[in-house]
Amino acid sequence: MSTRHFLLAGILLLLALLLSFAYAASAPDAASRRALAFATSDDSDFPKLPAPRPSDWLAVHKEPGQTFEQYVASKPLRPVKPRTVLVIQPLGSFDKDRKDLLDKASQFARIFFQLEVRTEKQLSLPAEKAASRINPFTHKPQYLSTHLLYKVLAPRLPKDAFADLGVTMSDLYPEESWNYVFGQASLTERVGVYSFIRYTPEFWDLPRTPESDVLLLRRTCKVMSHETGHMFGIAHCTAYSCNMNGSNSLPESDRQPLFLCPVCLKKLQWNIGFDVLKRYTEMHDFCAANGLKPEADWLANRIAKIKAASEPAH
Repeated sequence: MSTRHFLLAGILLLLALLLSFAYAASAPDAASRRALAFATSDDSDFPKLPAPRPSDWLAVHKEPGQTFEQYVASKPLRPVKPRTVLVIQPLGSFDKDRKDLLDKASQFARIFFQLEVRTEKQLSLPAEKAASRINPFTHKPQYLSTHLLYKVLAPRLPKDAFADLGVTMSDLYPEESWNYVFGQASLTERVGVYSFIRYTPEFWDLPRTPESDVLLLRRTCKVMSHETGHMFGIAHCTAYSCNMNGSNSLPESDRQPLFLCPVCLKKLQWNIGFDVLKRYTEMHDFCAANGLKPEADWLANRIAKIKAASEPAH
């Protein structure tokens, strides 16, 4: 065989290898695309949102909902360098057990949003009289959420923060006419504040139990992911039973799932660009390790469906 033929054969072999590598590299991408398409369209695991009860959020707040197209058109904030970190800012005191809760909530936030999460050193709650009150019903102290947003958090916004999330074990209220609020956020200032205290048994003068600890973690993960979801521009979901449903009370919040419906998941994935199967798998492992069994079982079922849908058609 001539030198020319050897050279031609080498080129053909190289092309064959390149095509083989290209196919191997594209196969996972194709599987990921199929997984994404299924996870953001199949609603078999998401009940339609039922008609609101008299005191539910949608009975009081007439919200139209938000389609995926409306979400994209709204040009929501996105994690772009240098602002790519979710910063968690503890406000007020956290005892050892509540610090552990905060650590787990931070882990869940990293998984839920697939972004880096950093917890800052604790800040004291404001001492100004205008920033707090005694709740007229519980007779317990509360802090004004808007003061915490605009006077405490916004001036300290770290340069790398997509959002600065203030968390506290103190009760909150947004204005004098409101009884309380679980959390509140400002999209323009990239700050949010959330209270976990009403999720604890001690707030209601009830004994702490292993079951109450699991319930507290579930509620904490819900409020943090829900309120932070608003900071990505996601409005309240009015179509499905979803993590992004509005809530007027603790019982209403407890009825809502920890997961995003397909439409809200599509919004978040479009914004951040994560692998949906990886995210669901990490959520499953977190829930299984922390006693959230109903959530872990739901996730195992959902993951199995997504994996089946991601297989190539024969």
